Amino acid sequence: MTPAPPSDAELNTMIRTRLAMLGIDLDQLPAGTAADPETGAPGRDTALASLRSFMRGTVTPLAAYQLPAPEGTGAPADPALSQQRAPMMYPSISVEWRK
Repeated sequence: MTPAPPSDAELNTMIRTRLAMLGIDLDQLPAGTAADPETGAPGRDTALASLRSFMRGTVTPLAAYQLPAPEGTGAPADPALSQQRAPMMYPSISVEWRK
């Protein structure tokens, strides 16, 4: 059974909570949808609508993504192999300090 998608109010609560944990207060933005004429900051409702759209359109596909297993491995090994770390472009950055 597929879970029901969250409502706008539930997403707003989650977004505000997550941002508050990072020290970001959306109440500092101007109320409504109009941007602040002096700073160009978006309105609070506009910012929340954009963040809700991001959450609905991006998080689910990213959460469902699995790295492909190496060629030649069998189906039983696929879930375990898909959990390996992604290859790094510059592995020396994360390896050198451990020596």
